Amino acid sequence: MKTFRLPDLGEGLQEAELVEWRVKPGDEVELDQPLLSVETAKAVVEIPSPRAGKIERLFGARGDIVRVGAPLVAFEGERDEDAGTVVGVVETSASVMRDVTIGRAGAPARVIPAVRALARKLNVDLGMVTPSGPDGLITAEDVERVAKILSEVEPAEPLRGFRRAMARNMSFAQAEVAAATIMDDVMIDAWEPGADVTIRLIRALVKGCRAEPVLNSWFESATLSLRRLHKIDLGIAVDTPDGLFVPVLRDVGARDAADLREGLNRMRADVAARRIPPEELRGATITLSNFGTIGGRYAAPVVLPPTVAILGAGRIRRDVVVRNGEIGIGAVLPLSLTFDHRVVSGGEAGRFLAVVMADLACA
Repeated sequence: MKTFRLPDLGEGLQEAELVEWRVKPGDEVELDQPLLSVETAKAVVEIPSPRAGKIERLFGARGDIVRVGAPLVAFEGERDEDAGTVVGVVETSASVMRDVTIGRAGAPARVIPAVRALARKLNVDLGMVTPSGPDGLITAEDVERVAKILSEVEPAEPLRGFRRAMARNMSFAQAEVAAATIMDDVMIDAWEPGADVTIRLIRALVKGCRAEPVLNSWFESATLSLRRLHKIDLGIAVDTPDGLFVPVLRDVGARDAADLREGLNRMRADVAARRIPPEELRGATITLSNFGTIGGRYAAPVVLPPTVAILGAGRIRRDVVVRNGEIGIGAVLPLSLTFDHRVVSGGEAGRFLAVVMADLACA
């Protein structure tokens, strides 16, 4: 039999979750006929057949995590040299224990073999256990205490698809970026009634990037190199029940308001339908998070490398303001700018935010 393996998915993606089989053993398939759909860190993708032929065997079931190079489909015919070898299978059972003994405050915990065996028997991850013994020793009582707590809560739910990718991306970003955040309020009473908040934010962000181009850059930490980018390809944070998506609105500095709104509408529809093309989730040069549509005043948004900045907009509120020396009530938009302090100085970030605010304060 000829074995078809999960192909390279691009963008450094190394695994995918099997969502649905479109074929079964014994089926005759044509070249490029969809075999299955998988969910990656970027999108739900259909995998087409690389050849015409008869399906002999399927590898994996719905919900399995499959690594690049792992077998997917066996076709009848001449046998591969390693047709029976399973490559890159990832165990996902909740009973599989990680042998991790991470102590608190950076100190490694110690555990004797008998307690380690008890933890396996009780299905307790030692990384969750706070040691109470001398010199960071995990005791049997520590393991039993955690086992009792776990017995009273819902079973562990492995993160899948986009939430799995979000967890990894956020962990990477927090470990990599020297993040700093500045915040301020801007009065927006000059806006026309019914103004499109997102379009106004995009316009202001473009002006900020033109004033301080370093915020529209990519940073290569391995070589400590900065790539200044000419086009502004804006990542737009979109909240969904499945997690956070950041599709990219291309070349926003060269598009008018109507074109930007059309692009935003199409992008959000694609995200809602879970059919957004993978290329539309790649290559952002700076990010905008209008989290105020949900709630919250200020935030410290996460910068995802290789970008170096993200602008957050909080909930618009009516507040006491001083206008022309007189106290009154006005509409206030809170802003939060997080930047990678390895690349962007406080002065550059402050000047960027000042330009953004000046534009938002105008009609």
